Amino acid sequence: MTEAIKSNLSETESKKKQVVEYASGNEMAAIAVKQIGYDLMGYYPITPSTQIAENLDIMRANGETDIVMIAAEGEHSAAGICYGASVAGGRVINATSANGLLYAIEQLPVQSGTRYPMVMNVVCRTVSGPLSIKGDHSDIMYILNAGWPILFASTVQQVYDFNIIALKLAEQVRLPVVVAYDGFFTSHQKGKCYRFENDETVREYIGKRKEPYPFLDLEHPITVGSYMNEPDLINNRYQLHLAMKEADRVLPELFASYYGISGRNYGKVEGAYCEDAESILMLLGSSYDTSLEAIEEMRKKVKKAGVATLHVLRPFPAKELSELIGKATNILVADRQDSYGAGGGNLSLEVRATMQRYGSKAHIKSLVYGLGGKDFFKEDAWEMLAWAEDESKPDMAYYGVTKGENKAEETALFSPITKEMTTIHATKVEKNEEGKLKVSGGTLNAVTAMPGRIAPGHGACPGCGIPVNLNLLLRGIEDPVVFLFQTGCGMIVTTAYPKTSFKIPYLHNLFQNGAATLSGVAEICYRKQQKGEIPPGDIIFIMVSGDGGMDIGMGSAIGTALRGHRLLIFEYDNGGYMNTGYQLSYSTPLGARSSTSHIGKTQYGKSFFHKDMPKIMAATGIPYVATVAESNPTDFIKKAAKAAYYAKTTGTAYVKAISACPLNWNDKPATERKVIEAAVNCCYFPLYEIEQGITTLSYEPDKIGKKIPVVEWLSMMGRTKHLQKEEYRDIVEKIQQEVDKRYERLRM
Repeated sequence: MTEAIKSNLSETESKKKQVVEYASGNEMAAIAVKQIGYDLMGYYPITPSTQIAENLDIMRANGETDIVMIAAEGEHSAAGICYGASVAGGRVINATSANGLLYAIEQLPVQSGTRYPMVMNVVCRTVSGPLSIKGDHSDIMYILNAGWPILFASTVQQVYDFNIIALKLAEQVRLPVVVAYDGFFTSHQKGKCYRFENDETVREYIGKRKEPYPFLDLEHPITVGSYMNEPDLINNRYQLHLAMKEADRVLPELFASYYGISGRNYGKVEGAYCEDAESILMLLGSSYDTSLEAIEEMRKKVKKAGVATLHVLRPFPAKELSELIGKATNILVADRQDSYGAGGGNLSLEVRATMQRYGSKAHIKSLVYGLGGKDFFKEDAWEMLAWAEDESKPDMAYYGVTKGENKAEETALFSPITKEMTTIHATKVEKNEEGKLKVSGGTLNAVTAMPGRIAPGHGACPGCGIPVNLNLLLRGIEDPVVFLFQTGCGMIVTTAYPKTSFKIPYLHNLFQNGAATLSGVAEICYRKQQKGEIPPGDIIFIMVSGDGGMDIGMGSAIGTALRGHRLLIFEYDNGGYMNTGYQLSYSTPLGARSSTSHIGKTQYGKSFFHKDMPKIMAATGIPYVATVAESNPTDFIKKAAKAAYYAKTTGTAYVKAISACPLNWNDKPATERKVIEAAVNCCYFPLYEIEQGITTLSYEPDKIGKKIPVVEWLSMMGRTKHLQKEEYRDIVEKIQQEVDKRYERLRM
C-alpha cells in the first residue's frame, strides 16, 4: 500500500490498521487463514503448497490458532475431509498443487454441485509425467469446469487479499472458491506486503457463516447429495450456473468493500497502457509484473504496447476483458500450459472466444511458454510482442524450446546386467518338509560377487539408508529384476534426466498407483512369455516405495496383494514425507517433530502412533511378509531371497526396511547403523517374517540381553530427543506400551 493510498482512506477506514510483512505467498496465505479463524484444514503435503500447512502447524503449536489440522493419507481423502467438514457447518481450508489437485478432482464437482463453501489454495505446478515440481499452469486449467470460482493472484500481496475475499465470496454465493498463484515464483519468493494488524478486522469483514439448512440439526434432518435423474440433474446444473453468474455480479462489490478497509483496489482484470496500445501482451500470474516492467521501457521508445492479466479466471470476465484490450490491433496470449490439439492453451482459447464475441478485429496469437518453471524475463516479453506484430510468425507456437541434437545412435550408460552375471549361487532357496522355505548362504561374504544393479552415482544425502537397503535387497536376488519406483527420495536422487542410476529396466509412477502399475507390467510380461514373444525365464518385479508412499499408495498395494499378482513390494520406511521437506506420515513415530507436527506449548509432535504396514499387508493373505534392517544384513539378504522366490512362484510378497534419514531424523550420518540397531533392539522395529500365515521372530533382543527401552532409541535422534524431558514422560510411556504390545502379539 502506497502512502498516497493511505492518505485517501476515510477516518473510519483508517482505523483498519495494517502492518508490514516481508513474506512469501505461502506465508501470507497461512497468515490470512489464521486471521480468518478457520475451523479445519484437511491436507496432504505436496510441493510447492506444503508450506501453508507447515506455517499453520507452527502457529498451532505456539497457540496462535486452534484450527483442526488433519493430515490425510492422500489428496483425494483431504478433499473428502474438507467436504465433510464444510457440510457440517465448519469453515474449511485446503491447499494443493499439480497431481495432488488432479487426484482430488472428482471431489471438486461434488462440493460445488451440493453448494458447500470453502477455500482451496492451488499453488500452480507442472502436472507430470515426466515428474517436475516446478511452476506452470497445467494443473489449474484442469478445474475450469469444476464449478469453483477461481481467483488468480499475481503477487504475494494478492495472495493474502484474495484469501480473505475468497471466503466472503464463497459464503455469499454458496460455492467453494480457489485462490491460485504461481508455484515457487509467488509461493516462495518473499516481498514487502501488508496485513491487518488485528485478526478481528478480518473476521468482522467476512462476518459469521450463515447456514440455511444446518446438517447437524438433528431435529430437522436433511439429505445431502441425493441421487438425481432428469430433469432434476439439469436443474441442479442450472442452479450452479446461476450461482456462478451471481459470483460474477458480486465480485465487484466485494473488491470495493475490501478496498474500503485495505486501500487496495482490485478488479476482475488488470492492465497497463491498454487504452492506446496497438499491441497487447496477455498473461497470468507472476509474469505480469515482469511484463509491466518491459512495457514501461518500450513505451519510452514510443512503442504503443500494453499488458493485461486476469484476477478472476472463473467466472471468466469476458465483458471486462473486452473493454480492456478490445481496441488493440495485435494480442499475444502467453500460456503456461497447452490444451493439446486445441491450437493453444486454455487462456488463449478463452481470449479468442471473448474477442470474437465482442466484435474485436484484433489479430490474436498464442505462445506456450514457461513450462516446468522456465524463467520469464522482460526480454522474453519484448520478443513476444515482436512475435505478435510479425505477420510471418505462426498464430500458435511454443516459445523457448531448446532444439535437440539428432544422433544416429544412442550410447548406453552401462553395460547390461545379465542373468549369468547375477547367478552367483550365493544363496540357495529350498522348501522343507512343512512347505516353508529354507535359505542357506546369504552372508555378506557370500554375496560380494553380486554385480551392482544400481550405479554408485546418485544424489542421496550422506548417510541415507535408501541405497544401502536397495543394495542389500538386490544381493539376495539372483534372478533378473525390473524396478518400479513410486515418487520419493529414492526416485528423485537416482533418475535426474538425462542420466539414470539403474542398470536394469526402471519405471516411475506416482505414489497412489505404483503397485497397480507394476501389476500391469508383470501380467503383460507373463502373457508375452506364454505367446513366445519374449524369452521365457524368471523375472522379479519389484515396486519400491518410501517417503510416506505407502500412505497414499496403500489402497493400490492392498488391491494388488488381494489379486495376488506375482511381484515384490519393497518399502523403505524413513518415517516421513522426506522428499517434500519432512512432513509427518503415518509411519512417523508418536511424538516426533516434523514440519507438520511441531513442538510448542499446545502440542508435542505427531499425535498418533505409527502405522503397522507389515501386519496390514499380512491381513491380505499374501504368502510372504518380512521386516528387515541393515543392522542385520544376513537376515536381510535371506529374507530378500525368500520374498523373490514367492514373488516369482506364488503371489505378492512384501518386505519393509527401516531406512535412515540423517537430514530429517537430525542425527549424524556416521552413526546411522547404531541408530537402526537401536530401533531393532528396543523392538520399535522388530525383525520377523509371516510365511504362509505363520509368524516367526527372526531376532529377539530380549533373549540375548540386548533389549533396550524405547527412549534410548528416541534420544539418539533430534526429531525425538525432546521426549527425554520429564514433561513428556507420559508420551514415552504410551510409546513403550504400544511397542511392547505389538512385540508381544508377534510372540503369541
